[in-house]
Amino acid sequence: MTGQTILTAINELQAVSHTGKVILVGSGPGDPDLLTIKALRLLQQAEVVVHDRLVSDEIIALIHPDAECFFVGKQAGYHCVPQSGINDLLVKLALQGKQVIRLKGGDPFIFGRGGEELEALLPFNIPFEVVPGITAASGCAAYAGIPLTHRDYTQGVQFITGHLKDDAHQLDWALLGKSTNTLVFYMGLTQSSGIASNLIEHGMDADMPVAIVEKGTSKQQRTLKGSLKDLGDLAAQAESPSLIIIGGVTQLASKLDWFSATLNTSA
Repeated sequence: MTGQTILTAINELQAVSHTGKVILVGSGPGDPDLLTIKALRLLQQAEVVVHDRLVSDEIIALIHPDAECFFVGKQAGYHCVPQSGINDLLVKLALQGKQVIRLKGGDPFIFGRGGEELEALLPFNIPFEVVPGITAASGCAAYAGIPLTHRDYTQGVQFITGHLKDDAHQLDWALLGKSTNTLVFYMGLTQSSGIASNLIEHGMDADMPVAIVEKGTSKQQRTLKGSLKDLGDLAAQAESPSLIIIGGVTQLASKLDWFSATLNTSA
């Protein structure tokens, strides 16, 4: 075997064993116009995309037509691919030398398990990158005409998951019940009655205004408004994905709901 042949064989071996890269990309709450420029560029150049259920069809349509796509969507009570399987898939694809776009709804670092997936890459020394997206609380509230902070109503906002990992990670209801911040619950639709009863039990006014934004930023967006004591009944009328917003700022939706007016005009 000549020196040149040996060099070629080594180069080919290195090419096969070259580690790829994983890029966590936030797709925002659904409207493709809310993608960042960087996210759009990566999707249009994508080689491999691993995406969730909450990524809208309009955004999926922007992926490079030759890209290999893997659907790993999850919804309440059913995971077509468990989280451990998603982690393993990202590692496997990256170790094949591929640049993997891990496409998530909203922002990957806000209730998106992005941190867990990056931790799974560390033992294999797989390089990674994060492209933030507009999180559901910001995008859906803005499209519903609900400012999450307002000097006349609240000086702060809290993002809270309504889907707890286990009984050891219970929420501090005593603190939340007395909070003067806007409270935004992700993935809380099925737990809405419990959320309301716990907040009221720990000091929050039963007449506190609330809103549920269903399918926010999409053409099917709908906002249900009422009082905290009626949250369970409101949730029974809503479909997933929905976001629960609790606080006086939700009253402003009746005046500032610009998006519904846009939909009615274009209908």
